[in-house]
Amino acid sequence: MSIMEYNGSAVVAMVGKNCVAIATDKRLGQRALTVDMGFEKVAPVTDNIYIGLAGLATDVMTLHDRFRMRVNLYKHREERTIEPKTFSNMVSHMLYERRFGPYFVEPVIAGLEKNGQPFICSMDLIGCINYADDFVVAGTAADNLFGMCESLWEPDLGPEELFETVSQAMLNAVDRDSMSGWGAVVHILTPEGVITRELKGRMD
Repeated sequence: MSIMEYNGSAVVAMVGKNCVAIATDKRLGQRALTVDMGFEKVAPVTDNIYIGLAGLATDVMTLHDRFRMRVNLYKHREERTIEPKTFSNMVSHMLYERRFGPYFVEPVIAGLEKNGQPFICSMDLIGCINYADDFVVAGTAADNLFGMCESLWEPDLGPEELFETVSQAMLNAVDRDSMSGWGAVVHILTPEGVITRELKGRMD
């Protein structure tokens, strides 16, 4: 088993019309053993940027703290809030710095630009950025998520439609992956604010 699959995870970000969604499952496992049913894989970076990390749980926790520190330093130095694309480059550089002894995580970033345009991207463990204008996925359920998102996603979804789409994609994908699941958390970023909802899923 790959070290990337050791704890299990599923993260997806999806674009709508002037809104963006990011969702993750709740399970923390040790291979097939479930350890926790409420592990935070998605964290806010600013009011308009969220990052989800799929991969090794210890590195997920370490990087959430390091990203918070780097973003605070940026805010003090630049005297402005970091933008999603700038943050994605920062994350990419931090991962590439450690390319010979990498953090075992696959980041998924979702945010809204100043003009309200949605932004999503994902990366591999050494920071190679994959920009997208529809959806990005990561984790042990990534193949399942790709299939569900390809089937369900449509352009210009409103916040409620986007929530329904990303929720159905997440729940159906993790039902077919024994390493992730046990419910999910969905964050919808809109110009008016962030809507966070928890989903109940199968717990077997």
